Amino acid sequence: MTLSLGQIAEQLGLTLQGDPELVISNIAPFEKAGAQEISFLTNAKYKPMLATSKAGALILSKNHADAFSGNTLISEDPYVSYAQLAQLLDTTPACASNIHPSAVIEDGAKIGNNVSIGASAVIESGAVLGDSAQIGAGCFVGKNAKIGAETKLWANCSIYHEVQIGQQCLIQSNTVVGCDGFGYANKQGQWVKIPQLGTVIIGDKVEIGASVSIDRGALDNTEIASNVIIDNQVHIAHNVMIGTGTAIAGTTGIAGSTNIGRYCIIGGGVGINGHIDICDQVTITGYSMVTKSISEPGTYSSGMPTQANRQWRKSMARLSQIDEMHKRIVSLERKNSAEAD
Repeated sequence: MTLSLGQIAEQLGLTLQGDPELVISNIAPFEKAGAQEISFLTNAKYKPMLATSKAGALILSKNHADAFSGNTLISEDPYVSYAQLAQLLDTTPACASNIHPSAVIEDGAKIGNNVSIGASAVIESGAVLGDSAQIGAGCFVGKNAKIGAETKLWANCSIYHEVQIGQQCLIQSNTVVGCDGFGYANKQGQWVKIPQLGTVIIGDKVEIGASVSIDRGALDNTEIASNVIIDNQVHIAHNVMIGTGTAIAGTTGIAGSTNIGRYCIIGGGVGINGHIDICDQVTITGYSMVTKSISEPGTYSSGMPTQANRQWRKSMARLSQIDEMHKRIVSLERKNSAEAD
């Protein structure tokens, strides 16, 4: 797909300085963009490189536009404009086209208008697929599950019984929604399974990465609000609640019955304990371990940054001595206090 700079400016609501007839065929990295390509700049430290850019056009803020003599699209937020342009030029194929002859659709399933279902997909009885939903090859949609209009499931997703997914969601391959939560009782060393009687409810415009596992609730439901984005290989345990606009990076694990607020940002590899509350607008940096509730917005971190091995060994040796050092300090404080008296 190609667009002229004039078309791009009009559709994105940007101010164009340059040739409206120039045809753009691709978005390219800033340092590699050629004469028929467009790129963008957000980091001020690269501003000196604008003078040598060979891009056909650049998306720039007002503060950077004076440093580039070529075609420029002026944006209040170049990164957002880049995202919007990428959507216009997106060539990603549909998850499925039409309804493949090998798809299994049981009696009692309700299929909306313009729904596409890929090869070997299974839609069980009572399931509802909204208008223009796309169900990729090999997907499973269980009994009485509901998939909203224009939602897309890439290949081999499994949506268990009774799960509800809203409109315009996107779920990448191999993700499982509604599997059993980790619920067991122990009777004299034997594990007794607790049936998971709740379900998963997902709002609108939620995007979920590949190989994500979202457990169904034990009694109440696991709930993910609208406009949440979840990266690859995340685990969300039973009865977790995630608020609107929250973003969760890859390999994060969230234990059961935790409530996460609105517009939180959770870095990669974070571990979050169960039965705690995290308030709105909290940022947790990568590989942190959250063991207690967080009641104030802000940025939270734990863990130790990488060090040279020799320094790390010294730090660990000193860490092992902290308890003894504490005892000595307390003893000295008591001694000094007694002498002062």
